[in-house]
Amino acid sequence: MLKLSNVVINGDSTISLPTTITTPIRHAVDMIMKDHEKVFGKTPKLCSPNTEAADIFIRYAAHEEECPQRPEAYGFRFTENNGKCSFQIIGYDDLGIIYGLLHYSHQYLGVDPFWFWADLHIKPKPEVHIPAVEFNSPEKKVKYRGWFVNDEVFLIGWKEEYPPSKEIWYPVFEALLRCGGNMVIPGTDLPKNGIHADLAAEMGLWVTHHHAEPLGAEMFLRAFPGKKPSYKQNPKLFESLWEEAIEKQKNEKIVWVLSFRGQGDAPFWQYDPEFDTPENRGAMISKVVHRQYEMIKNSVVNPVCSMALYGEISELYKAGHVKVPDGVIKIWADNGYGKMVTRRQGNENYRIPSLPAANETGEHGLYYHITFHDLQASNHLTMFPSPPELIKEELEKAFDVGALSYLLLNSGNIRMHLYPLDIVRELWNHGTINIEKHLQTYIERLYTTQNKEIAKLYKRYFENTIFYGPNSDDKAGDEFYHHPARKIIGHWLQGKSNIPMERLYWATGEISFTDQVNWFLEKCEIGLAHWEEFLTQCRNLSMKLPKEDRKLFSDQLILQAELHAFGCKGFISLCNAYISFTKNDNPLAFVYASKSIDHYKDCKQALKRAEHGKWENFYRGDWLTNIDSTIYSLEALRKFLRMQGDSPDFFLWYKEYLMPETEKYIYLENTHRNPLSDDELARRLAVKFLHE
Repeated sequence: MLKLSNVVINGDSTISLPTTITTPIRHAVDMIMKDHEKVFGKTPKLCSPNTEAADIFIRYAAHEEECPQRPEAYGFRFTENNGKCSFQIIGYDDLGIIYGLLHYSHQYLGVDPFWFWADLHIKPKPEVHIPAVEFNSPEKKVKYRGWFVNDEVFLIGWKEEYPPSKEIWYPVFEALLRCGGNMVIPGTDLPKNGIHADLAAEMGLWVTHHHAEPLGAEMFLRAFPGKKPSYKQNPKLFESLWEEAIEKQKNEKIVWVLSFRGQGDAPFWQYDPEFDTPENRGAMISKVVHRQYEMIKNSVVNPVCSMALYGEISELYKAGHVKVPDGVIKIWADNGYGKMVTRRQGNENYRIPSLPAANETGEHGLYYHITFHDLQASNHLTMFPSPPELIKEELEKAFDVGALSYLLLNSGNIRMHLYPLDIVRELWNHGTINIEKHLQTYIERLYTTQNKEIAKLYKRYFENTIFYGPNSDDKAGDEFYHHPARKIIGHWLQGKSNIPMERLYWATGEISFTDQVNWFLEKCEIGLAHWEEFLTQCRNLSMKLPKEDRKLFSDQLILQAELHAFGCKGFISLCNAYISFTKNDNPLAFVYASKSIDHYKDCKQALKRAEHGKWENFYRGDWLTNIDSTIYSLEALRKFLRMQGDSPDFFLWYKEYLMPETEKYIYLENTHRNPLSDDELARRLAVKFLHE
């Protein structure tokens, strides 16, 4: 029976380390050392395992009474020695100790899982008191759970070094561990000499693979340029890549991904057109994954293997054409917009349910998106566009049908996706979530004042995103304002406006090109009204916040609303330019195209405002939504429009609309032939046309 009721930890506290310190434990201890320095102003003293006077003991469990007997478990125990109470963090294994340390840090030191990504100020304390009450960690709801750091272009573009260095990847993996994750795909198709996979393994994470890079192998065409990427024709070449990947990773913690898609994450039959029926496509996929599984089992004892039922593979599996080897976790994927149905491919959107049937055997898991890139309406720069209730409903439904072995979350690049990441953290740890309570707790963690008002605005954010279709998940992210806009410009400038654009049928249906333009115009006008009202509310509240809260609120919510609002404005002006063009009013179309450029440049400026301090150049790698490409396309359009009536001397519109009447008939050409720039001409014409 302990006489003392709590353990006091302060800047002078000492930590006793395990006898054997593995690399993952060393990384976790380094995190705790830094946490102590932030909270107490100094790092703790480390001492040997035999030191009885330590305040915190870190060790592996010696018997079942010290912590639950399962992987990743930990327990908190307390001992008394010479009138002093000590705190013991006891782990079943490396991850058990790591999670125990990070629980201690979050619960008692107050270090948030997203402290780095949200720029959270960690409150200094003279000491903390830990109640001397034994604690056993609950079992996580999902066995393998982690992030796919996909569409990671901001991490690539942030610093000059490529591939990204430890400085970039360490905060990603640290946040994942603090969220209770144990698995990661560290980026997509990065150079094999990069630190990303090795660092993830060093920090104790399981490493898994992209479904387009089965077994983590080199892309076929990169390894064998000029060879046809056909398994039927070149099986030995494919297998040599798989063998090389297995040999490199066989001693690591790997969740092996079996798959067979084509180069560039496309169906393999794009390179092998002879596979023209569902039956022969499914047979080839089945043959390949069984061969991959056989090769792994020949080199690895009790391998953990999974197979991604993604895109076309899901449809073939549902139809009975793909056979998955016994003992392989079947991974079901959402459509990129959070709904557990097959994804839209171009204009095809079958929405076949993507969950195991009631009679399914074996283990099941999920590949889920809170950020996505499909060149249509997905979100990349901004948060998941549907209400959080959709995430709760879809994941809890998947858990209920047994998809509990694996949850790989497409996390993008972390910074702008913190709120949905935290929702999934709660779900993969506990299996359920109360959205209202979680939001209040989340806001209290990030902001020091005005919590209820901020929470209301977070809820409203998801109400404002544009509905572009009939389904509950048909909600527009930031790519909606850019990829369709660039398609419209290209179609227009290629002289095809007399025919509809097929690549927009997914949104508009089969209507004329002019009607397609009007469809986007209407959607964006409705959206803009909501976003402008929302921004006014956000800015009014921001003025009431203290400096640090105001900066975070701007980075996390105002920025995202601005990207939606300015995107709406830019698209609206583009549509108005086209409508003016159809009425043969080229000068007005020129003005609207210029206005569109200005609004999209406002998006760039919004991103620039969020690049303060350590975030300098963070948004430099905007290569997926690619605001610069939208502006580039509009500049080409604006030049095209100026050619329609102001060429060849680019003086006619100035003479017709801007030159004083008294000058038009008496000016000398040799003194009036310095044409205005596009920007200046547009500015002056806008004053005249839009004012009138």
